[in-house]
Amino acid sequence: MASVKLTKLIEKMKLENLTPEVPVDKVRISQPDINRPALQIAGYFVYFDASRIQIIGYVEYSYMENALGDDNAKRESYTKLMDNHIPAIIFCRGLKPDEIFLDVARQTHTPVFSTTEATSAFTAEIIRWLNEELAPCISVHGVLVDVYGEGVLITGESGIGKSEAALELIKRGHRLVTDDVVELRKISDDLLMGSAPDITKHFIELRGIGIVDVKALFGASSVKDKQQVDLVIRLEDWDKDKDYDRLGLEENYTEYLGNKLICHNIPVRPGRNLAIICESAAVNYRQKKMGYNAAQELYKRVQESLAKKREEEEE
Repeated sequence: MASVKLTKLIEKMKLENLTPEVPVDKVRISQPDINRPALQIAGYFVYFDASRIQIIGYVEYSYMENALGDDNAKRESYTKLMDNHIPAIIFCRGLKPDEIFLDVARQTHTPVFSTTEATSAFTAEIIRWLNEELAPCISVHGVLVDVYGEGVLITGESGIGKSEAALELIKRGHRLVTDDVVELRKISDDLLMGSAPDITKHFIELRGIGIVDVKALFGASSVKDKQQVDLVIRLEDWDKDKDYDRLGLEENYTEYLGNKLICHNIPVRPGRNLAIICESAAVNYRQKKMGYNAAQELYKRVQESLAKKREEEEE
């Protein structure tokens, strides 16, 4: 099961550690969801998932301060909650727990943190980030480029010209996400996010030249850390005996991690400008998202022309 270090979450969310005595180096989070433990503080633990991070906002905090009773009742309630081996408890809006809560946290080795962020906004951001970090991930051979805001994944056999096409796209003002190895994460059934491994980030390999640092050569505006994958372009050697799609009335798809993506098979031969083809494919994809399909428009014109000729012949 995928997991992420608690220390990485602390750094990302800029959390204030209220229990520095409690070790956090070995704590890992495996659940992307969170829980607001109002019912658990009140004593109801049915269907309680202790593997989730617990978020405490004004509602839980006011109950803890005003409705739990004396110190003994508070200690008993806090102990029942934290005996479940919770990975972390986070207080939002700059709220701080009382000393009884912190004492129980130290005894049960439960890390407690605080953030100044509003509860709803913080909850949304932490769920988004955890979903991305814990998403199913695979590595594929290819190049990912941001072309006019569309994530274009260029695939094909080694040496067919993927990196050269990406370099030309970069020179034309588009942005490189990753070359050679693309890490794909399934954020949702509709969203596939691509990024580069840390070791190859911003580098591109050109046969005959070697490794090129795209960020150093073309500037920070020429690279991007991650990008949603919208379109796949598969490069293949030109086969004169193969019939290639020349109209585009029917979409072809490929699948990664269960997500279907539109895929164009582009034959490669000397003289073809792959960068312009990739640009055109990205713009055409955007047009289709906006409701305009050039192939359907051509088909419509042909049908109207044929219908007009039949009418003239009947007259």
